[in-house]
Amino acid sequence: MTVILGSAVHGKAIKPFAGIAIGATVALDALFGGPISGASMNPARSFGPAVVSGMFHFLWIYFVATVLGAVIASAIYRIIRF
Repeated sequence: MTVILGSAVHGKAIKPFAGIAIGATVALDALFGGPISGASMNPARSFGPAVVSGMFHFLWIYFVATVLGAVIASAIYRIIRF
């Protein structure tokens, strides 16, 4: 969320490069987060396999963490934007 706000929304950002910054962030998340957690950044992507496997024990983290992370990133962006 911070990369999106800083590269695509910020007034001083170079907008044509926003896609590169956002894509690189997603790629790095998959590269480093994939081996640890599966790098699921989409709650719907986590929900489907949980339904098929019947394992809902840790599913809540994918819904809470994504929303909470976006809210916190937005609040931090409002504080530090210039």
